[in-house]
Amino acid sequence: MQATLQADRVDYGKHEAALQAYMREGEAEAMRLGNRGPIRMDRSGSLHPDILEAYWRHGFYVFEGVVQDDELADIEADVQEILSRLPVAKDSDVDAMGRPALGVDCEAPTLFWAKPLGDPFGGTDEAAGRHPVKMIEPEAEPDAPEDVVYLILGSLQFSEACLRVYAHPQLLAVAAAINGDDFVPFTEALFLKEPGKGASVAWHQDGVTHWDSPDWDEGAHGFNFMAQLYGCTAANGVWVLPGSHKLGKVDIAALVDESGSDRIRGAVPLLCGPGDVAISNRQLVHGSFANTSPDWRVTVNFGFHRRASVLGVTTGGLHNAVAHYDEERIRKRSRMIGYAIDARSQRFPDETPYVYKPLAETGERCVWTAEVKAGIRDYNLLDLGL
Repeated sequence: MQATLQADRVDYGKHEAALQAYMREGEAEAMRLGNRGPIRMDRSGSLHPDILEAYWRHGFYVFEGVVQDDELADIEADVQEILSRLPVAKDSDVDAMGRPALGVDCEAPTLFWAKPLGDPFGGTDEAAGRHPVKMIEPEAEPDAPEDVVYLILGSLQFSEACLRVYAHPQLLAVAAAINGDDFVPFTEALFLKEPGKGASVAWHQDGVTHWDSPDWDEGAHGFNFMAQLYGCTAANGVWVLPGSHKLGKVDIAALVDESGSDRIRGAVPLLCGPGDVAISNRQLVHGSFANTSPDWRVTVNFGFHRRASVLGVTTGGLHNAVAHYDEERIRKRSRMIGYAIDARSQRFPDETPYVYKPLAETGERCVWTAEVKAGIRDYNLLDLGL
């Protein structure tokens, strides 16, 4: 199927017209599903069962109005600083002002580059071959740079604002409701979809570890939160195939072949306003198109696993080298939750902080200080990727 999507066989005028129709249809269906609204708790303080039911049925939910304006301003300031510190080119160690560039001193995977409007993973063996079909790659403007950064891993070391969102008490309560009070971290990232340049992400399912496990179920590979700085649209946002998290390993190439293009039938976009946070099961078939729209998408991405899915597992991949996930590694990686909770408490002292059970039970205190901040470089070498 990949060959049918190559540039020399694509009529871009027809493709764009078909894509716009596809987006309108997807938007309408997304709004019909009924899986969006504010985070709501029941009388016992647990996540409302209607939200849980909708999440497990569709594989995703859009929580509206979670991140407030003052916190969005903090995130925007940090993102602007991050953008100013990116390498001036893919092979450069300095930023546009000649300073040492962001991430150049990191050992862990940090900056991911793509051709403007390109698809860096589709149809390749990268990321364990999870992206079997290449997306259509529109032509960028002649003055576009050679490469752009579209993904930054280990983002908590670069942004205290992102660290604080990571500890949002309502979101951590949602994590506990889905993965248990002893939930554990996965990884954190910033997705950057620049207007007219942002890369596509080919259709895929996340996770490589548990597909053949006798204990596999629809939550085996965890979930991601996606907090939106500016919101996201059908044109620049993530698309998902509702319910596909229940199907096991999906033949994505066959889906694309049946659809006749990279516009998979039945998929819908995650539609969010500024401050909305989407939760997406990692086993959903999902992807995104190249951002030919005039709108930025900046997504603060972070995920969590069930402890039982992680403990005792030996794995790795895109996010870290192959490693054994024992109690000590989980404890060390989970300290980032504690640091985030304390950093958030310092910024929002009137907010009731979330109590993370694994740290509370051991009495371990995680205090966010300048010294700690200086010492978390490459913290994502301990990511718990599945």
